[in-house]
Amino acid sequence: MTPTPNTQHPAPSTHSASLHGYLVINKPAGWTSFDVVARARRLLGERRIGHAGTLDPAATGVLPLAVGMATKTLEFLNEASKSYLAEVTFGVETDSFDIDGRVTRVASAEHLARDDISAALRHFLGPGEQIPPMHSAIKIGGQKLYDLARRGKEIARPPRPVTFHLLELLAWSPPTATILIDCSKGTYIRSLARDLGEAVGTGAYLSNLVRLRSGPFGLCDAITMGELEQLDLPWAWPAIAIHPDLPVQEWPALILDEEGARRWRQGGTVRARGAAEGPIRAYDALGDWLGTGSADPAGAGWRPRKVVAEEGSAA
Repeated sequence: MTPTPNTQHPAPSTHSASLHGYLVINKPAGWTSFDVVARARRLLGERRIGHAGTLDPAATGVLPLAVGMATKTLEFLNEASKSYLAEVTFGVETDSFDIDGRVTRVASAEHLARDDISAALRHFLGPGEQIPPMHSAIKIGGQKLYDLARRGKEIARPPRPVTFHLLELLAWSPPTATILIDCSKGTYIRSLARDLGEAVGTGAYLSNLVRLRSGPFGLCDAITMGELEQLDLPWAWPAIAIHPDLPVQEWPALILDEEGARRWRQGGTVRARGAAEGPIRAYDALGDWLGTGSADPAGAGWRPRKVVAEEGSAA
């Protein structure tokens, strides 16, 4: 029986201070990503919450939530790669390519050996293309694929470019393979399971999936929904929040004096000679995050792109 989220929510917090930062949740099986966002909004008393990368209901693991001003950096995670621990079971196919689907085919997988799976994985390593499953939120002709799938319809889906940076077979317990995966954005591990089954001729489906990493956020950063519910919020927020500038930590940092910080907050270009090219992250002299920007095209300074209007970015 598929577990469902507990609907007994505590009353929203009445604190006046806004919370800012990333909260990494270890998503439980049976919850949608929106279920997690909705519960977090109730627990934190903060409406400005978004997530970085949807996880299927059956999957567990890393689901980063952007809270408050952290929503200003969600776009910088759009290209982030991800890592997974997947279990692929051979000899069975489902219409959704995972454990939640309806079984559409059963075949013998007794002849499969570890070397067969390893050889198939090598075929998918590197850049390639992947056809997304019908049971997905992708829109074609203005309609979401899963809406069509629920009505029993299947349409042609154009392949999407994907890259598998790592495909390592960790264990083979017939008929199930445990695989460590590192891949590009937009990759469907369910589709990989389907494709592996086709490659070895037996069919296969994704029987379990744990997301280990999403961009800079790892499972070691995550807390469970149960743990979040037990915290004394908002007072415990600094202990669990990750600074909202983490997605841009590799960018050069610009430290501004009082006048420069004032101009930045007003959206004005900060003048300087020989400004470096490319994106930057900006802070005032006290270390408060001011947002992100880039060099002025004329090379005379830096121009704000994302201005953080509030002070105190992770408290």
